[in-house]
Amino acid sequence: MKIFQKVLAVGVLAAVTLSGCSATGGAPRSNGEGGQAGGVDTPRYVVAMVTHGAPGDTFWDLVRKGAEDAAKKDNIELRYSSDPEAPNQANLVQSAIDAKVDGIAVTMPNAQAIGPAAQKAVDAGIPTVGLNAGMNEYQKYGISSFFGQDEKVAGTLAGERLDKEGAKHVLCVIHEQGNSSQEQRCGGVKDGLKGGQMEILYVNGKDLTSVQSTVQAKLSQDKSIDWVMGLVAPVALTSVDAVKNAGSQAKIATFDTNAQLVQAIKDGAIQFAIDQQPYLQGYLAVDSLWLAKRNGSVIGGNRPVYTGPSFVDASNVDQIAEAATEGLR
Repeated sequence: MKIFQKVLAVGVLAAVTLSGCSATGGAPRSNGEGGQAGGVDTPRYVVAMVTHGAPGDTFWDLVRKGAEDAAKKDNIELRYSSDPEAPNQANLVQSAIDAKVDGIAVTMPNAQAIGPAAQKAVDAGIPTVGLNAGMNEYQKYGISSFFGQDEKVAGTLAGERLDKEGAKHVLCVIHEQGNSSQEQRCGGVKDGLKGGQMEILYVNGKDLTSVQSTVQAKLSQDKSIDWVMGLVAPVALTSVDAVKNAGSQAKIATFDTNAQLVQAIKDGAIQFAIDQQPYLQGYLAVDSLWLAKRNGSVIGGNRPVYTGPSFVDASNVDQIAEAATEGLR
């Protein structure tokens, strides 16, 4: 609870201190009168946000919502694009460079594939920040700031929590093979789980029906599994049915939240989640680029800005329930 309160306080302070036109497929919001919808009297900048979000993944809806709110406030045209395949994501970054945007925010789940494209943006004089994935590598490519959580630390805290809960056999479900952030999370779970074992299960996160059948088959095969650790809310929610259909007694926890996940915690179907505040990541990334164009500010300097991790469970879920329902947490 102390960690949750600390991260929440940092998020609120940052949002207030840093003080976002929006985008839906790159089109700015309108005030209904054909004028600017921004809350500042500064030139209209164009910012590209390029992520590895897969279609239908609600986590990225929260990142995008935060980015849109910051863009609205800062009189920015936000051009959001995403692709879960690293080479395609790198191409999207190159397209943003070719379009001569005023700033780029990028995730780097595979830094070796995406980092060189980000470096080209930096070399072209485009302010570039990182978010969500790539915390350990962003400085190698000249990226000025990073907003997110240390995935190894988050995983270790999850493992320690599971250890205290008496977990003996944890199934850590990776839904994007090749994503270093997810590997780090499961590696951290293993390190924190002193009194039990951790096993990785790879699933196709783009197909939740396949996820359910794969998790269900594993649980049916191995009744010793007493915890399922999802790395994203949709996988955890899908695992609820998998556990039930397999006749398993396994409990479920996850990284990341959405409105459905928050309700599942309230209902007792999910035991806890580790929140990295994706809305805040999107908001701060765009707002930092406005500040970079406005007065050359660099948020965080040579240190990342942490937006997590924090635990959400039955003891504090009501504190974020309303915001989650509005798509803000």
